[in-house]
Amino acid sequence: MKRDGETMFPVHGGQIRRIMEQFPDAPQPYLDLSTGISPFAYPFIPDAMKLRALPQPHEEYAVMQVAATAYGVADSAYVVAGPGTQILINLLPLVLSVRSITIWGPTYSGHERAWQRAGYVVQHVETSAACEAAMRCGGAVVVVNPNNPDGRLVSKARLARWADLCAEAGGVLIVDEAFADFCDETVASLLPHEGLVVLRSFGKTYGLPGVRLGFALGSRSEITRLRGILGEWAVSVDALEVGCAALSDVGWYQQARERAWVDTRRLSVMLEQYGMEVIGQAPLFRLARHDQAQCLWHFLCENGVVTRRFDGRDDVLRFGLPAEEAGWKRLEKALKQWNSRL
Repeated sequence: MKRDGETMFPVHGGQIRRIMEQFPDAPQPYLDLSTGISPFAYPFIPDAMKLRALPQPHEEYAVMQVAATAYGVADSAYVVAGPGTQILINLLPLVLSVRSITIWGPTYSGHERAWQRAGYVVQHVETSAACEAAMRCGGAVVVVNPNNPDGRLVSKARLARWADLCAEAGGVLIVDEAFADFCDETVASLLPHEGLVVLRSFGKTYGLPGVRLGFALGSRSEITRLRGILGEWAVSVDALEVGCAALSDVGWYQQARERAWVDTRRLSVMLEQYGMEVIGQAPLFRLARHDQAQCLWHFLCENGVVTRRFDGRDDVLRFGLPAEEAGWKRLEKALKQWNSRL
């Protein structure tokens, strides 16, 4: 938790109860717009009977095969499944033999904390030129694409050149594609590549973050080491089942993608209508600027609407998508009330 005046707020989105404990008079249920998780959840009903058995090797193999197909990877040997992407991020410093770590920011803090815990001094850069210079040093370089929270998008062609550059210097390019499923710029098809590791999130795209399922894609040697560290039964029976079903359901995916683009355009119009400047975007969120953004964040919380604020960036808020029309109306009502006070 971070302290800001008298208000405490988590370093992650989605932890709304920890925030809303400080707003006891806010109406419930809370409207959580603090994450970039899709509000369109894949339909899945867990089968309690299946939980009586351990995950079977053929089930783990099946989800990696399906993921390889969904992400455009040539072979499931280059895919490992884990209980969420965050744990895979935490393991990369233990798997990759690199001398340094550079993160192209500003971006979310998960990668930085993982490498710091492993004893690395993390270097931050904020231009593509500085990022490319770091690649010539033989270390690891993290690029979040699309970036969180501003939606910055790097082309596949440029990332391919950067992966080659990293490989030539004995380093590795880590491309975090947590929000890439509804975009077209993915480098997963470049694998196997000795200078490239790709991370993909299941829960964000399929609206099931509680399932805890994520994937790392890389060279055979890197993936083998990751599998060894994760050990047996790293992914639950439920996660394996819904992962296979959802990643194979192309029709559902296409509908969710189209709806996400429609809804984020609607969100942009609404935010701009009530005095905010949209400065960053991805298919599941918008980053907006307002000179009183922190006061707006507090006002929205008082009205039971939780958005994402960022330490050190007092003029911006990130808005996720409401799941239902009632949520859209509630957000608009709160923004309208705020705007009328200015």
